[in-house]
Amino acid sequence: MDFRSEQSAEGDFVRQEDQFRDWVKEDPASDYPAEVNRYHLYVSLACPWAHRTIIVRILKRLENVIGLTVVDPIRDERGWAFRNGPGHSEDPINGFQYLSEAYKASDKSFKSRVTVPVLWDKKRGRIVNNSEVDIVRMLNSEFNAFTESDLDLYPERLRPEIDRVNDLVYSNVNNGVYRTGFATTQKSYENAVRRLFEVLDNLEELLSKQRYVVGTRPTEADWRLFPTLIRFDAVYHGHFKCNIRRIVDYPNLSGYLRDLYQHDRIAATVNYEHIKQHYYVTHTDINPTQIVPVGPEMDLSAPHDRDLLG
Repeated sequence: MDFRSEQSAEGDFVRQEDQFRDWVKEDPASDYPAEVNRYHLYVSLACPWAHRTIIVRILKRLENVIGLTVVDPIRDERGWAFRNGPGHSEDPINGFQYLSEAYKASDKSFKSRVTVPVLWDKKRGRIVNNSEVDIVRMLNSEFNAFTESDLDLYPERLRPEIDRVNDLVYSNVNNGVYRTGFATTQKSYENAVRRLFEVLDNLEELLSKQRYVVGTRPTEADWRLFPTLIRFDAVYHGHFKCNIRRIVDYPNLSGYLRDLYQHDRIAATVNYEHIKQHYYVTHTDINPTQIVPVGPEMDLSAPHDRDLLG
């Protein structure tokens, strides 16, 4: 996969901006009103960005409100594809063969990299939004009329702290592993990897005192961090050269990871076959042999004792 358009002259990976940012609202008079069975998610089980939307859709119990289709984890120069296989399928909504068709149907001039997740409007036949930040917020707040869940992952009183943590984690951890893995100069790589582990060290210290990164219950901030941590030892440590330490080497971060993984229905959102196939087979500039490692062995069901922190 070619990321050259997202790499600076200095060797830094500079992620492209999401281009579809319309908003579904609970207001029936809005351009995109929340409705049952109107919207559909296109996702990859391999992608941490898409993983967040999968988690929130499940936590908010919206499976019967918003449909979901999983793309093939192996992506080539044509981009994400809809194919039948273990854990992924053809597109039942539009019959698209490639996700790029959804982008072209929404904007004929679109020329950037095609990404997941995508929130698709079946009624208008176009992409509403391709930003997981926005989609997670919509799923959290705009479909409450159609779910029995009263869960609020972005409570108003915690929003300033959630936003602060999200900014820190996104720049240095979520995107930090990509800035490390896709760096094209030694200086760029070292700057990114050292900042990544500086923030992981700070999170380790924070989690020695409290169960979650913000508040006493999991919030959006935790579910934005989780998809990166769950992929770290299996992919980012070796494939992206984030190898100063593993998550398992951090007592508090690893316990926190197991705590979140053991939350009701979360384990079912983690598919290591898709994750490893995607990274090790797709990124041929990093792994030209396309050999997928067998390990590591991880016991995510082991006790964590995080509940002792309150």
